[in-house]
Amino acid sequence: MKDLVKTLPVIGPFLLRVHRRLRARPTAFVDSERFWVELYERGGNSGSGSYGKLAEFKAEFLNRWVRDHDIQAIMEFGCGDGNQLRLAAYPSYTGFDVSPRAVAMCREQFANDKAKSFRLVSEYDGERAQLVLSLDVLYHLIEDAAFTEYMHRLFASADVFVIIYSSNSDVGQAEGMPEVKRRRFTDWIDVNAPDWTLVNKTPNRHPFSGDAKTGSQSDFYVYQRQKDGWLRSRHGRVQRSW
Repeated sequence: MKDLVKTLPVIGPFLLRVHRRLRARPTAFVDSERFWVELYERGGNSGSGSYGKLAEFKAEFLNRWVRDHDIQAIMEFGCGDGNQLRLAAYPSYTGFDVSPRAVAMCREQFANDKAKSFRLVSEYDGERAQLVLSLDVLYHLIEDAAFTEYMHRLFASADVFVIIYSSNSDVGQAEGMPEVKRRRFTDWIDVNAPDWTLVNKTPNRHPFSGDAKTGSQSDFYVYQRQKDGWLRSRHGRVQRSW
């Protein structure tokens, strides 16, 4: 099928792109984990938020935060295909994902980078890091139990900072997109993570205006453990972020 499509004049490339999109998308939604496992197995990727100007915006914010606060160890739950990580400047990084294929892709891409390692979420064994990341993940956790488990792990594994990049609304399930459920996650944190304080909220430089390839509903939310008090930059200045 694919070889035949390639030979068709003019329309061939268009049909090939359609074929790839259909192949990459799971045939039916069963649960959050299976959706992403199947998507990567079918040749899918982490989505438009990990590419182009959206990826550049995320990398700029995260690299600056890591540099300004002298962060040495970073973990991420939901590393995806690794494309976002290509832009990262992290001293030490461990990425976790539910997809074996995604983990394999990341290991292959960064095989020569000893500062980075990748594992399945099921292999997480209580490790901790100064900074823990959740980028474009929360609204893909459809089941309440999956969301709750993820959030508890996210905050339990962080020593100083948790940075979440996500939408924060209570509109719920997205029509026609069974893999998307908008949640007001800040309410959950207020109740279930009382030792953490929101110290920075940075709106997206490219807000959503109808096209997910050029804009996003996600913003940055930085939480810090209250015991750490005010933020201290690598230059020794004590500061509040907003």
